[in-house]
Amino acid sequence: MLQNKIYGLLGLARRAGKAVSGEEPAEGAIRSGKAHLVLLAEDASPNTVKKFRDKCSFYGVPLILADKREVLGRSVGAGERVCVAICDEGLAGAIRKEYQANGTFGKKQGE
Repeated sequence: MLQNKIYGLLGLARRAGKAVSGEEPAEGAIRSGKAHLVLLAEDASPNTVKKFRDKCSFYGVPLILADKREVLGRSVGAGERVCVAICDEGLAGAIRKEYQANGTFGKKQGE
């Protein structure tokens, strides 16, 4: 489960207009170079995980397998979301830092 601080950062990103949720919008943010971090639901289908791992690897965007789709969506004020792209370098860095410091939830790309 994502830490409360990370939930807060995701909510802040949404309110600032720097979070893109949903598969197609997130793919567009990755391709356009706007995404600085992608959070993928841990219960995403294997095909979706592979697609986003490949795309993030190709474009050099960090990927974190985060929480269940319901929790991920709720953290950005939406329904179920498989994917959330963070389009602000500072917020993406803060989320990654908090994730790496805690290390008790989800998995990083390649684990």
